[in-house]
Amino acid sequence: MFDIERWQEIFETLSKNKLRTFLTGLSVASGIFILVILLGFSKGIENGVKSEFERDATNLITVWTGVTTKGYKGLNPGRYIQMKNDNFNVISQKYEDNIEYETSLYSIWGAEISYKNETVNYQVRGAMPGHQFIENADMESGRFVNQADLEDTRKVAVIGRKLKQDLFKDEDPINKSISIYGMNFKVIGVFIDPGGEREEQQAYIPLTTSQKVFGAGDNIRNMLFTVKMSDNFDEAVALSQNMANAVENELKLMHTVSPDDTSAVRVFNTLDKAKQIYSLIATIQAVFWFVGIGTIIAGIVGVGNIMLIIVKERTKEIGIRKALGALPMSIVGMILQEAVFVTMFAGLFGLIFGLGLLELVGPQIESDFIKYPQVNFNIALTTVFLLVFAGALAGFIPAYRAAKIKPIVALRDE
Repeated sequence: MFDIERWQEIFETLSKNKLRTFLTGLSVASGIFILVILLGFSKGIENGVKSEFERDATNLITVWTGVTTKGYKGLNPGRYIQMKNDNFNVISQKYEDNIEYETSLYSIWGAEISYKNETVNYQVRGAMPGHQFIENADMESGRFVNQADLEDTRKVAVIGRKLKQDLFKDEDPINKSISIYGMNFKVIGVFIDPGGEREEQQAYIPLTTSQKVFGAGDNIRNMLFTVKMSDNFDEAVALSQNMANAVENELKLMHTVSPDDTSAVRVFNTLDKAKQIYSLIATIQAVFWFVGIGTIIAGIVGVGNIMLIIVKERTKEIGIRKALGALPMSIVGMILQEAVFVTMFAGLFGLIFGLGLLELVGPQIESDFIKYPQVNFNIALTTVFLLVFAGALAGFIPAYRAAKIKPIVALRDE
């Protein structure tokens, strides 16, 4: 049962040791506060990194080419490696069992796009249907380019939401024509991209159409593949890395590039990079836990010390209680209650203050790599209960010593 008089007595006892109790409570509260803040920011870092990866598929392999830096098989360095449709088709067929979505791209930067009296200069990308899923793009209205658009070399365009706002304002763009370098394209869809406005400034047209109208022939600028994910993250990373290496080797073989030339053919594997970053996040979280728990342990040691002092100062009182028939367990319980009171009160104060600060400051933080710092309330509350338990353990040694005091010795204590 809840004994009000007993808790009043505990409060009065601790009040006699105001400074010591305050400092001990402050140490405990600061430990919980620091732990909550550190856990909140580690979660914020995790949210920020995940949001960066959400701009594109996490299991993405991106391929682009550059200029050779080494001579190979009689060929001089300085050759630009131009990828072709056949390169993409060979790789697509050879690794189709491992590929989820795929596309090759032919892009024009700063293309002149017009509608009525409005003109902008944004990127136009010739793409394949799978690009929608690689970019994690959602359709606000209409549809994305499809296989029939590619086969018939249709002059159709899918525009980003920002491009729509710039050209059409509040007008519905579906089935209306925009001009790209003076050539008319019918708008068949508007997409939303998790990457934000920069990605939504683009227009997508069928790859075959972009190659034809921009005189590219069968040239492509990029290849993008997403790898089928395994339930086991490490297996998925290994598969993705193996495929990335295989694609790089295939292209170097096709274009007679030295195997150790790192500039001619470049392959970026986001899944491997994601593993590295998530491992770093786990390390940061472990360090934050270590620092926070270290601070809490310092507070718990303080609780044990103040209980030793309280027992010392109340030796005569304890002797009187035992002389009047108090059982050893009642003496132990009395001291433990005081230890629990300090840790529980200070722990809850630190928890509430830490959560309140995160709620107040968290939404104000605007950073690409720290978003919505927060802490799981259940984890934080569990930590407080563990703190109270640890505080009780810290108070057990002084309590046990108090229970062992003989009444006659206690009454002689000065």
